Amino acid sequence: MTLTWLEDGPEDGPRLALAHGAGAAMDSDFMNVMAAGVGKAGIRVVRFEFPYMQAQRKDGRRRRPDPPKVLQASWREVIDRLGGGSALVIGGKSMGGRIASMLADEVEARGLVCLGYPFHPAGRPEKTRVEHLRELETPALFVQGTRDTMGSREDVAGYTLSDRIELCWLEDGDHSFKPRKKSGRTLEQAMDEAVEVVVAFMRAR
Repeated sequence: MTLTWLEDGPEDGPRLALAHGAGAAMDSDFMNVMAAGVGKAGIRVVRFEFPYMQAQRKDGRRRRPDPPKVLQASWREVIDRLGGGSALVIGGKSMGGRIASMLADEVEARGLVCLGYPFHPAGRPEKTRVEHLRELETPALFVQGTRDTMGSREDVAGYTLSDRIELCWLEDGDHSFKPRKKSGRTLEQAMDEAVEVVVAFMRAR
């Protein structure tokens, strides 16, 4: 696979590999802000794109995500090229973080960072994606908006999750952490909070 990379932060910093979500590329506003903020704290952030998003970038035609096996194979290649799981914290936005979470124990990653984990499809809370998270052994940080339509605070309270998972809730945030105007909070504040907890998690690894 030909990999497309974006890198932030110092070359010799601890490394965090991030994958994008299902509908937005590695250089979406969300990914740009997160990578820049974490990179400024001295952490090397590496972003990459799955094959379907690479193809979409070339011809502009919107595509469905690749099958899970292809997404996982892409992640494995990235991890191998970056020196193996023991040298990395892996994760990503929504789907990208979910696929990383399915491989974290297998590749013996140093840690896992999920930004807006899709605990269930929007509007289908009965179709959960938590089974593998019950026995997760990799230290993990899940950053989640309290209003996330794919896993609100109320939804997640009903799940049995590994005690290796640390949950950080962003007040009034949606799936991309954006709060409502009436909350008195801004997206910038929410993203700053997300960056802060990710940096703290990375430094602890």
